[in-house]
Amino acid sequence: MRIRKTISAALSIAALVFLAIPGNIMAAGEEKAVLTTAPQVPPAVKRTTPAKVLVELETTEIKGKLADGVEYEFWTFNGTVPGPFIRVRAGDTVTFNLKNSAASKNIHSIDLHSVTGPGGGAKATQTIPGGKTGFVWKALNPGIYIYHCATSHIPTHIANGMYGLILVEPEKGLPKVDKEYYVVQGDFYTMGKTGEKGMQAFDVEKMRAEQPTYVKFNPLATAGNLKANVGEKVRLYIGNGGPNMTSAFHVIGEIFDVVYQQGALGSEPAKNVQTTLIPPGGAAIVDFKVDVPGAYILVDHAISRAIDKGAVGILEVTGNENPQVFKPLKEGGKE
Repeated sequence: MRIRKTISAALSIAALVFLAIPGNIMAAGEEKAVLTTAPQVPPAVKRTTPAKVLVELETTEIKGKLADGVEYEFWTFNGTVPGPFIRVRAGDTVTFNLKNSAASKNIHSIDLHSVTGPGGGAKATQTIPGGKTGFVWKALNPGIYIYHCATSHIPTHIANGMYGLILVEPEKGLPKVDKEYYVVQGDFYTMGKTGEKGMQAFDVEKMRAEQPTYVKFNPLATAGNLKANVGEKVRLYIGNGGPNMTSAFHVIGEIFDVVYQQGALGSEPAKNVQTTLIPPGGAAIVDFKVDVPGAYILVDHAISRAIDKGAVGILEVTGNENPQVFKPLKEGGKE
């Protein structure tokens, strides 16, 4: 009897860490996670204790704009690329539900790099069109993590846009900043050449050869520039969905005050960084203060990807000029 009770207790504890469930279950006392579309980020977790958190996503296959005059069928989480930003706290027990739209033609799933468990959740979430799946997991390690579809052929699902970011905040939270934004890079492979107009089909052979037609930041998300005011501290959560290209992430005209490389919040951050490398399936957090007004361009500094293939974003900073930091000279080099 004592052995049976011991085994039962052990199984109960294990179930809190990772438990497959049939989908769309919400336990008593759970709070529903606030999800946001890129480039917006949910508010910081204000709780000082762990909680039960519910996260629900839906996979869809929709047509959208890849570039000017270029249409593409994206495979998505919640109809956007990247998928929603998810924010939880270390110690939280998370119920994750995945629904696959009945209009989908493909099975979809999710692998969250923040999850300790088989396939990061992929094994529990192979979801047929119209189906629902789910699992429960415990957020053990603080950091910023990629999530992506993990249904065969995995590179195809990722290349069509199935990725996003999840933040597991440290128990004591992150240092305060004034603005937070969410940007994920991905590489896309079309039958047509770069800039060829019309509806473009996916080219699996270009993907296998690692020859992207486009490299994009937030290709199917809320339009518009990022915004900040002079003197504010800005934090960017930067991910790289891939599936193939490593990103040399850089903001032209800024130096990162702090970089949490590989998204590792348990390590000392690097300081005064010009460019940070983010591999496919990786992420980073960069903090910097904006001292001078102007348009600051976000790029992958493998620079042809920015100039020729679209890996560009803009941070628009407004406010008073700051001649002690930067002052243009008149023609002839005169003040």
